Amino acid sequence: MSMKLPKILIILVTFCFSQWASGQLTDLARLEYSFIPKTKSGDQYTRLRALVNYPIEFKKDNYLVIGAEYNRVLLNLEDNYPFNRELFESLNIIDLNIAYTFKASEFWRYGIKFNPRIASTLTEQITKDDIFLNGGVYTINDRTDDESAEKPYRLILGITYNSTAGVPYPLPFISYYRRVNEQWSFNAGVPKSNVKYYFNDKNMAQFFIGLDGYMANLQRPLDVNGKEVDNITMSVAVGGLGYEHRVTDHIVLYVYSGYTVRFKNVLRNEDRDEVYELDNLNSYYLRTGLKFKI
Repeated sequence: MSMKLPKILIILVTFCFSQWASGQLTDLARLEYSFIPKTKSGDQYTRLRALVNYPIEFKKDNYLVIGAEYNRVLLNLEDNYPFNRELFESLNIIDLNIAYTFKASEFWRYGIKFNPRIASTLTEQITKDDIFLNGGVYTINDRTDDESAEKPYRLILGITYNSTAGVPYPLPFISYYRRVNEQWSFNAGVPKSNVKYYFNDKNMAQFFIGLDGYMANLQRPLDVNGKEVDNITMSVAVGGLGYEHRVTDHIVLYVYSGYTVRFKNVLRNEDRDEVYELDNLNSYYLRTGLKFKI
């Protein structure tokens, strides 16, 4: 398999694979560490993350992609809370990613993705409450390599369903990328938008804004003020600066730092109604890691 072969494929599929999709358009593998130290609080949030994607060509321009992602979330809750914090000190989020994509014309490509997930404390045997089904359908118009286009761009449109998002209906997905010139590019969309500046072929800086979060099942239900808690959710909006350094042709070291403009950690019952809100003070944000790119 040549390195050029899966370019459009991974652009589509890795958009589906991760919360920070627009920053991972060509990732085949990634190791990552995230940290949010809570100001004016003893609480801390840490996430360890690993992912891998493998494309399989069935016939020309038709691909099946198999991938997996593992997130371990560590909640260091040091403030005084009216419940046993040890029941959810660590959370495990395991994704299996199955996607199929095909080229419809010179510039148009379509795809579908199925994403079963286990999101749980994993302190007991896995049950149906630990399993969530997500997916989406996408179309991509890629004119970035079209020499006839006056302003080369990449547009991705889709409809996604995420059962852990707390919204019981499909949501739109959109991302628009353009390389303005040799020094500047931008990506506008959700869950992430950015503006990048390229110092040279090996070094790049960017300003970004983005959304992240998770939901996980508590296998041992928690009693909080006489109410049962079955799930924990986190949602965060963050903005900041990032830097990437290309160590080799395919290995990139990156560091992103910023500040959360919205940080919400909530304990919920089985109907996902809010029962108790954890410390939600905004704080600094750090994310760093290595990625293998095509």
